[in-house]
Amino acid sequence: MKRIALFLIAVAMVTGFVVVVAQTSTLTDKQPALLSAADAAAPSAKEIRGASPYLELENEPAPKLIVDPPLPNLLDLGVVWIQWRVENVHVVPVFGKGALNVSPRVGHLHVHVDDVPWYWADVSDVNTIDLAGMPPGPHTILIELVNSNHDVFPGQSKTVTFTIPKGAPRSHTH
Repeated sequence: MKRIALFLIAVAMVTGFVVVVAQTSTLTDKQPALLSAADAAAPSAKEIRGASPYLELENEPAPKLIVDPPLPNLLDLGVVWIQWRVENVHVVPVFGKGALNVSPRVGHLHVHVDDVPWYWADVSDVNTIDLAGMPPGPHTILIELVNSNHDVFPGQSKTVTFTIPKGAPRSHTH
């Protein structure tokens, strides 16, 4: 009887150990069983969002600025929405040469409207430039992807041209 009790206690201990080991195994061990066919076909988080900010990146690929034409449905109201996105750089409000060696890379946008001598820095990462009250006529927007020291990343300036039709209101709330 004592042997059976000791045997049952030993089996219970081994079973408990196996359960604990199984529960503490890494997620990657379990991933294939957890992924549905649709999830397995979807791009990974890294493919969409980029590398984890917790790891220093070596040999980072060059930053890239992608800019769409203005959304056409509001131009007749004097409103301009220009969507943009970046690759291989995080748009954040971090400035100064001390941030030039941050990994992953950081930067922001400079937005120039027509030929005015000033511009504004966009650090919001909202991915849409929003202008309202643009006067009728042709306009040019220069969008630059810059580093934390305000230097344009090589080749990362985009020019967008559009025309606000005659009769568009000079002010608009949206």
